[in-house]
Amino acid sequence: MSQEQIDRIRAHTDLEILAEIDRQIEERVRFYATQTKGIITLRIEELEREWDIDRWLETQASALALTGLFLGLTHNKKWFLLTGGVLGFLLQHALQGWCPPVPILRRSGIRTRSEIDREKFALKALRGDFERIQLQAGNNQLSRASDVLRAVSV
Repeated sequence: MSQEQIDRIRAHTDLEILAEIDRQIEERVRFYATQTKGIITLRIEELEREWDIDRWLETQASALALTGLFLGLTHNKKWFLLTGGVLGFLLQHALQGWCPPVPILRRSGIRTRSEIDREKFALKALRGDFERIQLQAGNNQLSRASDVLRAVSV
């Protein structure tokens, strides 16, 4: 299975936008490769707080659906169409990985979780986080898995 099949949002994103997002990730990783571990740590903390596209969509959809529901109950029943439309878009996104707001958010630079994580784990590697993983050469697979899980739980 290719990465594009795994990440449905990337599969539905214009190639120019993908190239720009990937270029920015690469540019930032190259910049932070020249920085101290403290500066890299600050960037990793920023990345852990960054909202991915799913969180943006869920928040906006919830706000619009609640607005339509409130206005439908208090002003005019036609506002329920807003709630229905938003919920339809949310369902479409869940099933297909695409809905009308996705291209707008992508053009705005909103990234997928995998794009954020790619930058974050590249920075963790630069910081030396994975040098602590000591796999014992003759140990069985379960023991090696435990070593890796112990290392990534830090």
